[in-house]
Amino acid sequence: MTDAVAYVEQFRKFAASGGGGDDAPEWVRAMRSSALERFTQLGFPTTKNEDWHFTSVAPIAERQFVPLTAPSGDVRRTDLEPFLFAATERWPLAVFVNGRFAPELSHLEHLPAGVRVLPLARAWDEAPELARRIGTVARHDAQTFTALNAAFLHDGAVIHVAADRVAEHPIHLVFVTDRHAANGVSYPRNLVVAGANARATVIESYVGLGDASYFTNAVTEVVVDRGATLAHYKLQRESQNAYHVGTIETTQERDSHYVSFSLATGAALSRTNIGTVLGGEGCGATLNGLYMLDGAQHGDHQTRIEHAQPNTFSRELYKGVLDGESHGVFNGKVYVRPIAQKTDGKQTNNTLLLSERAQIDTKPQLEIFADDVKCTHGATVGRLDEVSLFYMKSRGIGADEARKLLTYAFAADVLETIENDLVRNGLEAMTLARFV
Repeated sequence: MTDAVAYVEQFRKFAASGGGGDDAPEWVRAMRSSALERFTQLGFPTTKNEDWHFTSVAPIAERQFVPLTAPSGDVRRTDLEPFLFAATERWPLAVFVNGRFAPELSHLEHLPAGVRVLPLARAWDEAPELARRIGTVARHDAQTFTALNAAFLHDGAVIHVAADRVAEHPIHLVFVTDRHAANGVSYPRNLVVAGANARATVIESYVGLGDASYFTNAVTEVVVDRGATLAHYKLQRESQNAYHVGTIETTQERDSHYVSFSLATGAALSRTNIGTVLGGEGCGATLNGLYMLDGAQHGDHQTRIEHAQPNTFSRELYKGVLDGESHGVFNGKVYVRPIAQKTDGKQTNNTLLLSERAQIDTKPQLEIFADDVKCTHGATVGRLDEVSLFYMKSRGIGADEARKLLTYAFAADVLETIENDLVRNGLEAMTLARFV
């Protein structure tokens, strides 16, 4: 496997250019250097690592991806329209091309009072009190890809919704990799802070134009303060030849609610890590997701919910649809600390196999160290119900159409948990087009 030498050399060039020309403060430069050192110590994970047992990152580790430094300039708004949910100009939109903020494709002019959206490369100067939180939630000491992201962090989105404010419309972040990004890598780094009693929806979309082979290594840090509610949708629709590792780390305070939805349909190899710490009494987390894979795609979802205080709840529903020779992985861990009495947690993973060659490795986990809890978990793996197929065919529906409709119904069940109408309807239409 390629060792860290290539990345050390890339880092030297990156640092010599002032971190991509962002004029970051000294503490950021120190964090980058520390993260690179930690990356070289950790190295790329192998399948001997329990958390990566079913996912080999050899296709990433054995290639030398070159950091993308600028967009090509040929991305147009019309290229993005299929991913914008027909939201026109109502939603605040921040677009990043090849990991760099693209103001000409964004519109952030009419943000409501108390809502700030900044590119990270500007936040060092314009919002240092926010930027200082980078690295405090998603720490780079234990995870290889988080360390690699921190070493090369340059741009991304910083979002702050002030206390008691309600963001009426979703804030949409679109990370697009253009047609000329072959063998390139980008390192988006995002920070979302919802103040006390605030309410907001944030959408992270990762999309690829064309069929280039590239690597996206994204990290998002989320802070949900006391009494706040944040809906957070991560939509991964990369090029079918791309590689994607995305990590979301969240901390929650008393009486807060974090609502997550993860969609994965793109990339040859993808991994999504979502973790949250329920750090105050009365708070809750809802983590739902859908992965749809075909051909030789490999998609891995890892979730971790840590109940760190009493009287907290969590709900989790992940569904997968696998066809061709695709391989899905789901590992969901619910961890209950001794202090977290009265925890109420439920986790479910259901997978539909459409091909004899498709496979799923699923591992729901409960680690409970409190004695007054109510926690359940379960997983199912199956094929289309023959009784339902027979019933539909007996009503004059062709066999192929019946299979497609039943598959769509299976996937649409989890999509119904999305509260935003435009997002839900858009993803349902995408799913319907995929199967019907």
